[in-house]
Amino acid sequence: MVPSQEEPAAVRGTSKEQPPGPAPVGETPLSDAGPSEGSEAAAEKVEVEPREPREPPEGGWGWLVMLAAMWCNGSVFGIQNACGVLFVSMLKTFGSKDGDKMVFKTAWVSSLSMGMIFFCCPIASVFTDIFGCRKTAVMGAAVGFVGLMSSSFVSSIEPLYLTYGIIFACGCSFAYQPSLVILGHYFKKRLGLVNGIVTAGSSVFTILLPLLLRVLIGSVGLSNTLRVLCIFMFVLFLAGFTYRPLASSAKDKESESSRFSLFSRRKFSPPKKFFNFGIFKVTAYAVWAVGIPLALFGYFVPYVHLLKHVNERFQDEKHKEVVLMCIGITSGVGRLLFGRIADYVPGVKKVYLQVLSFFFIGLMSMMIPLCSVFGALIAVCLVMGLFDGCFISIMAPIAFELVGAQDVSQAIGFLLGFMSIPMTVGPPIAGLLRDKLDSYDVAFYLAGIPPLIGGTVLCFIPWIHSKKQREISKTTGGEKMEKMLDNQNSLLSNSSGIFKKESDSII
Repeated sequence: MVPSQEEPAAVRGTSKEQPPGPAPVGETPLSDAGPSEGSEAAAEKVEVEPREPREPPEGGWGWLVMLAAMWCNGSVFGIQNACGVLFVSMLKTFGSKDGDKMVFKTAWVSSLSMGMIFFCCPIASVFTDIFGCRKTAVMGAAVGFVGLMSSSFVSSIEPLYLTYGIIFACGCSFAYQPSLVILGHYFKKRLGLVNGIVTAGSSVFTILLPLLLRVLIGSVGLSNTLRVLCIFMFVLFLAGFTYRPLASSAKDKESESSRFSLFSRRKFSPPKKFFNFGIFKVTAYAVWAVGIPLALFGYFVPYVHLLKHVNERFQDEKHKEVVLMCIGITSGVGRLLFGRIADYVPGVKKVYLQVLSFFFIGLMSMMIPLCSVFGALIAVCLVMGLFDGCFISIMAPIAFELVGAQDVSQAIGFLLGFMSIPMTVGPPIAGLLRDKLDSYDVAFYLAGIPPLIGGTVLCFIPWIHSKKQREISKTTGGEKMEKMLDNQNSLLSNSSGIFKKESDSII
């Protein structure tokens, strides 16, 4: 979830390796938008040593960084979004004819994996602040490689909860979080274009991986397929080394070897306060942080269960994985399209785009069981993917509008952490309903309800935010008037004093 706009956030300075601006974000913030102002909040921000800001180079090495971030988005979420193919293979490999609640048990693997990626994001953001983008990304990719490789040696479904659902997912999270941060260090004017290319990476992989997985599973089996996927994580490990930190302008003449050293020795002071819970004092953000997870209880259900549903409903179709490809194609289009549209939607009113996306996602989920023709299901998947891209592309700009540039990184981190709970719980519940009712119909109907409820909650955010801004404007206006009167009184008193002195001198 990379921001689609063009202003990097303010420096948080917890790491010498970390350059100014942890996250690229949107328009110019209101001076009172963030909760971190004042001497008390400033005391929490620990600077290692004074650093001169440096303008993003707008290219050069940054293009390689962009490709690395694109590979990260593609490999992490491409594998996750193609989990429907792995889900069917896991059922065949580990299931049995008399296996009780096998769909429910198998669904936990993919949902736990997706949930852990988001759950670890707040922690990964702290590691990124302390150790820098490069070290965090490289170590995360290494952990993900170990988790995926160990998953290929299991002989039952339960160990996959640990190897694939936790270890692999945690590694992906720590590799993914720095890719949200590093782009803002290298780009500013071209950040919208770069973000569109990077986030489209997951869509491209979502389109291609189902075809690749289908061929691999059919020829070499599930275990060897997972080992082939380890190549993606190894390339991601190498890509993390490209996240070279930009030195400040005063240190440009330092030794190049220290820049390229992954484990260079450097001093840093850990922040006094890792997590900034003060952002929840912003009422509009608190409502947003509740509404988004509320809408996502059914969000990940189609990714996990759609292919299984197609196998049961359309048995004669040969290329069933095309439904996941359709979601991936239009999701990429939606990210570019709605990211650009959001540039013309002022302020917090961008939330209405997310409301629209949740309404369509909910309706499309409910329409899946109603499709008796495969072509109709394809059309539903195309619309669902389009608004999925809308939801993702404008998340960071909305966070910026709600809390301001200085707190946007942790605001996104907290939100991703909250999102992990519904995205983990939703697919297993759908699997349990399938086991009980021998059909996915009820599961998809129920999956469409949470997005409608969450979208309704989000409708209140612009009203809450505008009301708060009016209160702040009144308070600020009163303070300015008092200050103006004080200045006028001071000028009058000074003028009278000067006049008195001149009169005394004349006398």
